[in-house]
Amino acid sequence: MKRRILLFIPMYNCEKQIKRVLAQLSNDVCRYIHEVIIVNNRSTDHGEKAVREYLESHQIAVKVRLFRNDSNYGLGGSHKVAFDYAVTHKYGYVIVLHGDDQGNLSDLLPYLKNGSYKKFDCFLGARFMRGSKLQGYSKFRTFGNVVYNILFSIGCGFKIYDLGSGLNMYKTDILKDQFYLKYKDNLVFNYCMVMGSAYYKHKVAFFPIVWKEDDQVSNVKMVRQATTVLRLLASFVLHKKKFMEAEHRSEVIESYSAKIIYENQYSG
Repeated sequence: MKRRILLFIPMYNCEKQIKRVLAQLSNDVCRYIHEVIIVNNRSTDHGEKAVREYLESHQIAVKVRLFRNDSNYGLGGSHKVAFDYAVTHKYGYVIVLHGDDQGNLSDLLPYLKNGSYKKFDCFLGARFMRGSKLQGYSKFRTFGNVVYNILFSIGCGFKIYDLGSGLNMYKTDILKDQFYLKYKDNLVFNYCMVMGSAYYKHKVAFFPIVWKEDDQVSNVKMVRQATTVLRLLASFVLHKKKFMEAEHRSEVIESYSAKIIYENQYSG
């Protein structure tokens, strides 16, 4: 049986960019995707209106549903909403594409066409490997990311080219036990996912992407996050099992819930 693919687009204050992201859903891309869910994490802008306007005025060859989280769960929390949806609806894979239009599905399309992603549990877009291109990204931030990639490669025991770009793909088989549930709900979630993949020996591969920064607003507090991430890595290296079993969230959420507030007219 063909294993279906879900595309998950997390959205937080992406009013200016979300239409450009939805424009990536060409007929060529939609041949490989069976459903799109946009998960709005209680944005304070008019992102939901922008999504509605786009879906009402464009024909997209796939079902698109707009969700609104019942609370502000953070980026990691939105991942948990989407991962649960993917498992519950028996999808074989889930693609993550951030709603701020920094990554592009066209970078993943060749692997969807040749099926090479099927070899891996985690197929991760990488901004800092041979073949990738950075647009509007400072040399200082690039250097910092490369250093952290080296540190995490040593700590995790495999070569890491990116700790958290906005274009990733996961096999849902690895998500069924919710190993990620106690990970932080903020921007550090992806770092935890990489360490989880190291511990559980997931098959991980990276692919080069084009990454651009123009009108996006960064939510990263660089110094604070850098310190937090180093502490996480040290904790993982020193006590891997304890790290995996620990509660990392600042607030324990019993259920990551969201409601469908709009969907397009596509019937399949």
